Amino acid sequence: MKTTDLPAVFSTGRKTILRPLNKATDLASIVRWVNDPEVQQYVGMFLPSTLEQEKAWLEKLDNDDKNIVFAIETKPAKGRPGTFIGLMGLHGINWKDRVAETGAIIGDKRYWGRGYGTDAKMQVINYAFNAMNLRKLTSAALAYNQRSLRYSIHCGYKVEGTRKRQIFKDGEYRDLIILGLFREDWLPIWRKYQRTGRVK
Repeated sequence: MKTTDLPAVFSTGRKTILRPLNKATDLASIVRWVNDPEVQQYVGMFLPSTLEQEKAWLEKLDNDDKNIVFAIETKPAKGRPGTFIGLMGLHGINWKDRVAETGAIIGDKRYWGRGYGTDAKMQVINYAFNAMNLRKLTSAALAYNQRSLRYSIHCGYKVEGTRKRQIFKDGEYRDLIILGLFREDWLPIWRKYQRTGRVK
């Protein structure tokens, strides 16, 4: 692999890297993921999305200081390039109160439930707390999305409440679980993760 082919790595974890999104190479995968019913069942999207709509979303991010979105890529191994598997972001950044919401999509379903999301989330939390000087992060997950709830709780988030029958999915109104994480609660988990690669 030539040096010019290497991704612009922003953060390196144990299993993944976070890098800036690349409009030229990432768009097709993003469009496929956001239109996949299996992926959509766990996120807020429900309308079909076109290549042009996703391209416009990416272009809007270029000048947006309230939303930062990274590509999640598996770490390269044995001379093979990494695989683009999802998105990890900080949303609704409130610079005055120093809070933001985290959100993620692992679009490549081959990597579900294998620790890649946890690794990427720990990196973005580290960036939020130790580079951006945020003090609290929030997240939300549909009550039936046990995988998302589990990995957020493993990363240190605590359930702060439930919005009853908040989101309409598959013909029913579903509960939305609200989670929060403070830097001081997360730091011991981060230190353990750096030492052992485990969050629990």
